[in-house]
Amino acid sequence: MFWIVGLLITAGLIHLLSGILLPFVAGMAVAYFLDPVADRLEERGVSRGLATFLILLSFFVVLIGILLLLLPLLQNQFVELAALLPTVIESLQFHIQALFEELRTELPPEAFEKLREAAAGYAGKIVSVLTGFLADVWSGGVAFFNLVSLLVITPVVAFYLLRDWDLITAKIDSWLPRHAAPTIRAQFLAIDETIAGFVRGQASVCLVLATIYGIGLTVVGLKSGLLVGIGAGFISFIPYLGAGTGMIIGVTIAIFQFTDWIWIAAVAGIFLFGQTLESYFLTPNLVGDRVGLHPVWIIFALLAGGSLFGFTGVLLAVPATAVIGVLIRFGVSQYLDSPLYTGLSSKDGSE
Repeated sequence: MFWIVGLLITAGLIHLLSGILLPFVAGMAVAYFLDPVADRLEERGVSRGLATFLILLSFFVVLIGILLLLLPLLQNQFVELAALLPTVIESLQFHIQALFEELRTELPPEAFEKLREAAAGYAGKIVSVLTGFLADVWSGGVAFFNLVSLLVITPVVAFYLLRDWDLITAKIDSWLPRHAAPTIRAQFLAIDETIAGFVRGQASVCLVLATIYGIGLTVVGLKSGLLVGIGAGFISFIPYLGAGTGMIIGVTIAIFQFTDWIWIAAVAGIFLFGQTLESYFLTPNLVGDRVGLHPVWIIFALLAGGSLFGFTGVLLAVPATAVIGVLIRFGVSQYLDSPLYTGLSSKDGSE
């Protein structure tokens, strides 16, 4: 009951404070993944404070350098994509209107009217969903104030958490019930291995795919190819979504850009190659099955986290799935060793 009540209170607080938690969650993630580097420097005689400063300085300098390098290129890609969108929309309207005219001549008036009303209703729903999504994005993480808070608060949170990480974990360890402390430590170790293995491995997969897609589409000559490729690679942490979304957008742009079908096929082939490489080589070698996170479970967790807690929930989704997965496996192992499963008494082994 204690753990259940604690979990419910934590979920409630995350829901109520999700609008301001983003920079703190981001800072915690940075501190968590850079802690092993700080530990190694500390073992070599560097003070924890100096190690924290050097690590975070290097991390953010590299990050800012990459952004400064890519932003001018991506800005031109955005302009190209924005210039192409009116043509795409106009063409879609033309084809839809032609389809409706054809249906008008083939369907009875009553059936055609019902079809038109249904299409109008679905179009209204789609517009409503997109409008709501953009409103959530604006209020949840891309608004100017939230963006500034992310840039300012995240480094501060990361610095203090990374500097005091060992002290914090030791203090939490001292609060564990003494009789259950070894079991709880073992589960936390399994959770740590799952999160680190999945996120670090998946980050490597996304980086490789973003490079392949970006370079491949640029070589083919696709307009906004670098933007589409990097975007598809970075959302590849959601299984099949990166390649699927990138292929739809890339092929759509290619259809309006190229007259020769070989280039359209080349765009599709780049994403098929990337997805095949991910499925049969990258994910098995960089992520592996040891993390125990099924793709369907990850997709569900990301959607549920985003629905409940916004973008903060998306960041917390993978750690939450790791915790739940480890606890479920532990619970199943306890059940398989219990008299409830074996039908034997725990005392004398009798039925």
